Amino acid sequence: MSGNEKEGLDAEESEFDPSEEDEAEPDADAETEEVEQPADADEAEAATADKEAADEVAAEAEEEDAPQLDEDVMPDEQSEADLLIPVEDYLGAGVHIGTQQKTQDMERFIHRVRTDGLYVLDVSMTDSRIRTAADFLANYEPEQILVASSRQYGRFPAEKFADAVGARARTGRFIPGTLTNPDYDGYIEPDVVVVTDPIGDAQAVKEAITVGIPVIAMCDSNNTTSNVDLVVPTNNKGRKALSVVYWLLANETLDRRGAEPSYGLDDFESEL
Repeated sequence: MSGNEKEGLDAEESEFDPSEEDEAEPDADAETEEVEQPADADEAEAATADKEAADEVAAEAEEEDAPQLDEDVMPDEQSEADLLIPVEDYLGAGVHIGTQQKTQDMERFIHRVRTDGLYVLDVSMTDSRIRTAADFLANYEPEQILVASSRQYGRFPAEKFADAVGARARTGRFIPGTLTNPDYDGYIEPDVVVVTDPIGDAQAVKEAITVGIPVIAMCDSNNTTSNVDLVVPTNNKGRKALSVVYWLLANETLDRRGAEPSYGLDDFESEL
């Protein structure tokens, strides 16, 4: 199912059939920034790592400095009582804090733009998509779920998610061939892949597309989603935000299986 040119598992439309294909064309007008690519592969990887580190530092600073309790983060008609956790907890973790860039792919998940230029994600849609992702993941055998995270702040909560639901985790650099080269000692054949960021986890997403594995991705306001089957809109650079989203996704997945969630948010929070 991966390789869809638009997100293929909408909460309203999907019946979670991994055999379905969405053949829509990619949106050529997505408002993404053009970044000059270094010619050398090692330089490119180093540049990506430096950019990710800078994004994470900025997101962490934003989490600490941003107004926490008076944000307008979802439509007025949405009831706070319907959320998995109080809206203040989403705010305190900075789940709603996007970047100063947006793509057309992510526009529908953005509630507003702040005076400082940061886009604010709609936390009611984050909450809804966590539930949808849990519904989808509950259809798979635990060991057939793979979670990948190259981002520093995503590694620990991704590993805790895997531990909680019985999935497999590949954090740090994603070794080429993990999903596509049967001769590689670390080769695996999962049925679904969860990634922290389609940009940082581009290798995992690329390989999932190649072999037709559906992709669930945490996506910020600056992500494109042409190769993502199910978007979970969230700040995917902040330490606290990723801890909250992975914690909720783990507990909701366990709940769908009829298991008693036994993990608290503290279990998913990594130290600085």
